[in-house]
This record gives sequence, C-alpha cells and structure tokens, in this order.
Amino acid sequence: MSTVVRRRVDGWYRTAGGLRQASVRSRSTAAAVIVVAVALLIGAAALLLLLQRALIAEVSDAAEGRVADVARQVSTEGTKGLSEDLANTTRASQLIQVLDPGGKIVAASSSRVDNSPLTDLRPPAGALLRAEVGEMPLIDDDHSFLIVAQGAEYHGTTYTVVVASSVETQRQTVATVSQYLLIGFPVLLLVVGVAGWLMIGQALRPVERIRSRVQGIGSRDLTERVPVPETRDEIARLAVTMNEMLDRLETGQATQRAFVADASHELRSPLATLTAALEVIEADTSGKAWRELRQVMQTETDRMRQLVEDLLLLAKADDTGIRMRQTDVDLDDLVEAEIKRLRSSKPELTVKGDVHPVRVTGDPARLSQVLRNLVDNAARAAHSTVRLTTAEKDGAAVITVEDDGDGIPEEDRQRVFERFVRLDTSRSRASGGSGLGLSIAREITRAHHGTITLGPARSGGTIATVSLPN
Repeated sequence: MSTVVRRRVDGWYRTAGGLRQASVRSRSTAAAVIVVAVALLIGAAALLLLLQRALIAEVSDAAEGRVADVARQVSTEGTKGLSEDLANTTRASQLIQVLDPGGKIVAASSSRVDNSPLTDLRPPAGALLRAEVGEMPLIDDDHSFLIVAQGAEYHGTTYTVVVASSVETQRQTVATVSQYLLIGFPVLLLVVGVAGWLMIGQALRPVERIRSRVQGIGSRDLTERVPVPETRDEIARLAVTMNEMLDRLETGQATQRAFVADASHELRSPLATLTAALEVIEADTSGKAWRELRQVMQTETDRMRQLVEDLLLLAKADDTGIRMRQTDVDLDDLVEAEIKRLRSSKPELTVKGDVHPVRVTGDPARLSQVLRNLVDNAARAAHSTVRLTTAEKDGAAVITVEDDGDGIPEEDRQRVFERFVRLDTSRSRASGGSGLGLSIAREITRAHHGTITLGPARSGGTIATVSLPN
C-alpha cells in the first residue's frame, strides 16, 4: 500500500472514530442534515428533469401544431405568397421553411433561414418527422431549436414544411430554477441543522436530568428516584425502568443487610455460649467443667457448622444457582428413610405413611435435604401425629408432609419461606431452628423445576406439598 493511500485510509478511520465519539446530539443533527441534503438533491434532480421535459414537450406540441397548419395551407393554396404570410403570422421564437422536392427553399418566415435548409428530412405527404429529438444549433445563431418536418402535397408535388422552435427560453427557465435551488439549499440545510440541534437538545434534556440524578445516587442511599417526564415516550419509559431498577436494588440491599444482620445474630448466640464455656473451663483446674460442658460445646459447634453450611448454600443459590447431580431418584425410598428416622428420634409422635413408588430425575442428597427440613418442621409443630405421602398426579411427583399442630395463619404461609423467619409459636432457637430450613427447601425445589406450598391440613395443622416434574 502506498504512503498516499495509507494516509487517506488513516484519515477516514480518524474521521469515523471522531463521529463515533461525538455526542448523540451532534450525530443526530448531522444525520438529519445529511438525510435532508440527500433528499433535496434527489428531489431537485427529479424536479429539474421533469421541468425540462415538460417545457420541451410544450415547445414540441406548439411546433407540431404550427407545422400541421402550414402543411394544410400548402396543400390547399400552394406556396404562392406563403413567405409573406409566414412572416406576418410566425412568432419570433419559431422559424419556418417550405422546401420543394429538390430541397430548394420556396418559402421562409424570415430572411435568416432562406439560404440553406434546416434539415435533410423529406417526409412523405401527411407524415410528421423530427429532425432532432433534442436541440439543434442553427448556423449564425446562438439559440438552440427543436426541428419538426411534415410533408404536404400540392398538385402532385410533395413539399416539406420545416418548423424550428427555440428552446432557449426553456433552458433559461431551468437554469434560473437551478440557481434558486443552489441558493436555497444551504439556507434550508442551515435551518434544518439549527432546528434539529435545538429540538434534539430539548428531547435529550430529560435524559441529562436522569443522568445527573443517577450520578448523585450513592450505594448507601438508594431511596432517590429519577424524574419521570410527563410525556409517554421512550424517555419516560426509560425513567420508569430506571426507577424500577432502583426499587429492585433498594430491596436487594435491604434484604442483604437483613440477611447479614440475621446471620450475625444467629452466630452470636453459639459463639457467646462457647466463649462462656471456655472461660468456665479455663477457671476450673479440676477438669470437671470440661466433662460437663463438652456436650454443650459440641452441640453449639454442630449448630454453627450447620448454620454456616446453610448460609453458604443460600449464597450459592443467589449467585450462580445450586448445582444439582442428575440421576434417577426413588422418592418413596427417601420418604421411607425419613419415616424410620423420625420414629426413632421422636418416639412420642405417631408417624404415618402412605407411600407409593414414584421416581424423578434429580439430586438425591438435595431432595433428601428438602424432605428432612419439612419433616423436622412438622415434628416440631405436631401435637401427636405426622403423616407423609407420595403419589403421582398429572405427570408430576407429589410429596406431602402433614402435621396436626396449631397450623400456620394464611398471611404467614408465604412469609415463612423468607430467610430467618420464625413464627412466634416456635421462636426459640432451641426448638425453632435457624429459620433457614424452608428457604433452603424452596431453593432446592426451584432448582429441580418444582414447587413447594403450605396449606391447611384436615387435622388442623399444616400440610407441605412438594411437586416435582417426572
């Protein structure tokens, strides 16, 4: 590539980069001016072409009418005295010749055209021919003419009538219109540019207000909202969308703060218990306190471990989703295992089962965790009986866990799925858990494309229903 070509290419790239870096207002105004300029050029070209054709057609129609009149006169009266008649009746913009079969001029409308024929055409009698489709300059004349010839027969002799009509006036008209267009184009483009600049600036003013407001909103205070224009256009919808996004951010921030506060609160209790136990053990030199407090410390450590695992699981669910191992799972086996576990750990409860073979595709460990969380909640809430069932309904596997406890009020049946939510009847940490069990169960069920709901049981307690696709 030569140096000159390389410089030109670099210049084009720099120009394109400058256009991309220009403001929306500048680019929109430039685009409007360019579009209008192209439209004006195309429209002007079409206008001038149509105007020229219309003017030439008018001249052609006049010339054909005139040549027909003269041809009729020659056919009826001959050429005697015709020159005087032509001189008296012909307009200055037209020149007329009458030629005999040998090409000799027998009559002319002016002395300017009585020396040589205007054309070599010799049409037969009654026929009309054009010598030139466009214009033809005449000898010793600066004007251009449109020449039409027609044959006329008189007493067996065929004469040729030639009419040359000037098109100079039409040319001047087109030239004048072109000059006006050349003068008006820059003025019109300037008006378009200024008007476009002002109108686009007015249209983008709400965007600038939105940008300024968003720039002033900090992460510590998400209560501010961007102004919504009164118009119902795209900018107003953008402002509404921005406010909806700020609502979601504010809600997410509040949820995150509540989550951190609740997690800190939940961890504070076992940490305080462990700290107190360590202080007692350190002060006791006999070793008796260690033997007495060992089980307490083990219990609190297990509780902290389970809480941390639950928090990590929920954090992964919020971030990338819970990863599931896909395999065939017999839900009836999982339910049977939970029934046996509950009977051995809670002998005071009556555990009933109505288990039917049901198989799904999923993660057996995670599904077992869902079932255990629901069973543990039912066992804590039940007065005497817990009932577990499995069935297949409408192409889905359904598991139900029912207790005969006091039940959950309807207004709390969705709230209990929120993190760290414990109802007043089971608020204590000794019996109420951490408040994460149902949240984890819902996240795992969602990861399996299923649903989990709570409803009133016929026994007066609560029935938890898990529906999983087969």
